[in-house]
Amino acid sequence: MPRTIAVNTWVWTSPLTDAALGPLARKAADLGYTALELPLENVGDWDPAGVRAALDDLRLGAVVIGAMGPRRSLLARAGDVGSTQEYLRACIDAARVLGASVVAGPFYAPTGVTWRMDADERALIVRELRENLAPLADEAAESGITLAVEPLNRYETSVLNTVEQSLDALAPLIGSGVGLALDTYHLNIEEKKPDDAIRAAGSAIAHVQVCGSDRGAVGDDHTDWPGILRALDDAGYRGALGLESFTGENATIAVAASVWRPLAETQDLLAERSIRALRSLGAA
Repeated sequence: MPRTIAVNTWVWTSPLTDAALGPLARKAADLGYTALELPLENVGDWDPAGVRAALDDLRLGAVVIGAMGPRRSLLARAGDVGSTQEYLRACIDAARVLGASVVAGPFYAPTGVTWRMDADERALIVRELRENLAPLADEAAESGITLAVEPLNRYETSVLNTVEQSLDALAPLIGSGVGLALDTYHLNIEEKKPDDAIRAAGSAIAHVQVCGSDRGAVGDDHTDWPGILRALDDAGYRGALGLESFTGENATIAVAASVWRPLAETQDLLAERSIRALRSLGAA
């Protein structure tokens, strides 16, 4: 079924700023995207009210993306919990102003921070995550917003890698301001059968991000895209598909996402080929 197709501004730039927003929003709309994924790397990088006006003019929807840089974590071992909670409150506030229903990201730990855990430590980590996420979930739910928690691959985190782990860890909170954000890149690495994992996630799915298996364009890769889309339909997911890829021109984002080579001839072509592929699959 046709869906809202979003594109993450990380395809072109990092960090997103008010100055960059206008031209990127126009470019996305001209390519046929109907929403933007908006990373908030630092509070104040962009003004939610101004962005709302710009997106409304272009009839674009919005998804807010939490950027989990150094020391941003809901786990004391990996960062500053209090400041991370305040940051995520700012993301919720931005979503409220934008009229967005989702704030997505791996809120539990900074991207790239890993450590070994035995079963006892993992149980303690899960309990801490639930406790520190719960008040944010309540605040989000009051505004009709879902915090979509994203499992990442093993090289980017050791906390939540699979759908099964994520459902178990977040079970008491799912449906009350918390859901899952699934990314086909991470599913491809961590799940034995990504389509089965999507079906298992079911109604917990709050957002879905897509890209090629190499982080490049959708359709230029080995992913079973018809199978992925069928699984999303079977899971009852009717939300947006957000293209998430990255520019290698920004050192911080290139290192965080391990973008060591160009993923397409140009970033514009990466975005163009992706939406063309999604359209050909009947997703857009």
